[in-house]
Amino acid sequence: MFGKDFMLNGETSRILYNDIAKNAPIYDFHCHLSSKEIYEDKVFSNISEIFLEFDHYKWRAMRYAGIPEKYITGDASDNFDKFRMWARTCERLIGSPLYHWTNLELKNFFGVNEILKESNAEKIYDHCNKKIQLEDLSPIKFIKNSNVKLICTTDDPSDNLEYHKKLAEKKDLGFRVLPTFRPDKALNILNEGFIDYLNILSNISSIKVTSSYTTLIEALKERINYFHEAGCKLSDHSLESLSYFSTTEEEVSEIFKRRLYLDKVSPEDAEKFKCYTLKILAKEYHEKGWVMQLHIGAMRNNNETMFKKLGPDSGFDIMNDFNVATSLSKLLNEINENSRLPKTAIYTLNPKDNIVLSSLPHCFGEDGIKGKVQFGAAWWFIDHKEGIYEHLKSIASQGMLAYFIGMLTDSRSFLSYARHEYFRRILCNFIGTLVDNGEFENDYELLKEITEGICYKNIKNYLELED
Repeated sequence: MFGKDFMLNGETSRILYNDIAKNAPIYDFHCHLSSKEIYEDKVFSNISEIFLEFDHYKWRAMRYAGIPEKYITGDASDNFDKFRMWARTCERLIGSPLYHWTNLELKNFFGVNEILKESNAEKIYDHCNKKIQLEDLSPIKFIKNSNVKLICTTDDPSDNLEYHKKLAEKKDLGFRVLPTFRPDKALNILNEGFIDYLNILSNISSIKVTSSYTTLIEALKERINYFHEAGCKLSDHSLESLSYFSTTEEEVSEIFKRRLYLDKVSPEDAEKFKCYTLKILAKEYHEKGWVMQLHIGAMRNNNETMFKKLGPDSGFDIMNDFNVATSLSKLLNEINENSRLPKTAIYTLNPKDNIVLSSLPHCFGEDGIKGKVQFGAAWWFIDHKEGIYEHLKSIASQGMLAYFIGMLTDSRSFLSYARHEYFRRILCNFIGTLVDNGEFENDYELLKEITEGICYKNIKNYLELED
């Protein structure tokens, strides 16, 4: 199991993966790694720290298996006990990508050829820890060993990007770490901490944001310029709701003023504020040549008790369920007026939207740009085998798979590059099956071009990256 032909069911798929995709470089253009941790490059202390410290995918599974929280995010002092509890959970995850990812990570990074189980957890734990100590395994070693050429982190406008700048000075690093502009806290006007955040933004931008809506926009533009100077190529927005209402700057300014004075702001007002502000920011992204990413459909913090204990991003989010076609079409259409639509990657958490988001990009092309608007990678709850396959199928049938910008990790783990292998195996099997079934020509050079494009060349061209 997990041999060289894992998930590759035909001769063509095996050729495409082993000859082309396997050793292709990785351009991880959306993740949640810490630039500080990369720069400091501290050797990890044990395998439990690497596997479990930030991985809410694993936390969710362990909770469902009834594992006490002290072994998940709690204060259990024995790191082996935490690892053992994960092994107990993992060995029963039949049909789950976590089973595949975990065992691929153990195989690729630690040379473990056994399947992780509770019965062999101690042996694997000791083996991995010995390898960590003997080889001084650290973030940079994991990144280099994975043939990663680009990492785009996710960063708030208030970030001073200190560690991105320090990493940029390391000329022998072998990969680039670029920031991504994520202004969600400035757009989510109903959030409890909105006013506090405006004060933070005021301090970092030296613009008194609480004066007016105009000053908020000035501050965000100042931060966009700051990020651009640090090499930023992308923005990112989490659209946890999407209802488009026509509005004006005067109305949005009044909504902002009411929020400042703690007056009632309705959900409809909040949507008007968010979408109008996003339109203004999109124009700035267009001028900078950035890619705008829209992550649609997360329903966050569903367990309020645990949210109060652990905070956000702790494993209590799910996919939302709302109609996206009308509002998203209107939003993109208004941004597109006067040629202000930047390159845009749209992601959904709900696979019911696959066909809509595969067909909508064709409405917003531009001369000389291959796939200006993209249906981005299967994300979060749907980056499993069936989710990725259905995503590829919808792009192939409704869009143009050859110009798809490919996979990203969306992860906080330095071992998550195994997910690129997982994706590439599924991709090669998808393409290879079409060829072996006689549904596409068996032209090696053309298949190589398409496979390399999806693995890394398309995103490299999309971001206009130089070698």
